[in-house]
Amino acid sequence: MTEILLINPNTTTSITHLVLKTAKRFASKGTKLRALTGAFGPRYIASRAGYAVAGHAALDALANDRGRKDAVVLACFGDPGLAALKEVSKVPVVGMADASILQACALGNRFSIVTGGERWKSMLEEFVAGHGLSSRLASVRTVAPTGADIARNPKAAMALLARGCAACVREDGADVVILGGAGLAGLAAKLKSAVDVPLLDGVACAISMAEGLAKQKPAKAASGPLAMPAPVDSIGLSRGLAKLLG
Repeated sequence: MTEILLINPNTTTSITHLVLKTAKRFASKGTKLRALTGAFGPRYIASRAGYAVAGHAALDALANDRGRKDAVVLACFGDPGLAALKEVSKVPVVGMADASILQACALGNRFSIVTGGERWKSMLEEFVAGHGLSSRLASVRTVAPTGADIARNPKAAMALLARGCAACVREDGADVVILGGAGLAGLAAKLKSAVDVPLLDGVACAISMAEGLAKQKPAKAASGPLAMPAPVDSIGLSRGLAKLLG
């Protein structure tokens, strides 16, 4: 049996439950899922400051987890702390945004991202640029409600999201659209009939990639930039994180 740990660095447990519920819908029959919520930080990540804190929260959650896992999914679109998690984890770590843009590139030439929260536009443009894929990005479109707002009342945002996805195709030239955000988990299935190109769910992309990597059982890097970092003394960290770094 493959066991996957989902880490939601937002501190809203209802978002964690939503992501886990959606992940179970897409996971294979032989996959066991469990999920953790960030122990500190913003209720929902909607700024660069919140993003920075969330990276720490994600790392802290992994460091203090004692359960068995064959792969880890960072259940926050934008992937705060992803590189750090890959550096210290003994098993593969997959980010929702990372998995989504790579699978979008496999499906088409140019992709768009639709998400909630206006500040995510520039943040996600920078995220894609960091992957060297700016030439493949047709657009990032945001709706005013944050992902947390959408998770609380998804029906109120469906028309906005549908218009945003359709505009990505008609106006921006996207041949794949990603519906991004933990708070938007599961909505792609409800919106796909309104979009004329493939519409990807970030959770589904992350789960499928995590399952594939877990089955391959890749070795942890013993050298290079993603090898375990050298021990370092620290102050003010949780016991698990201090132990991991030290």
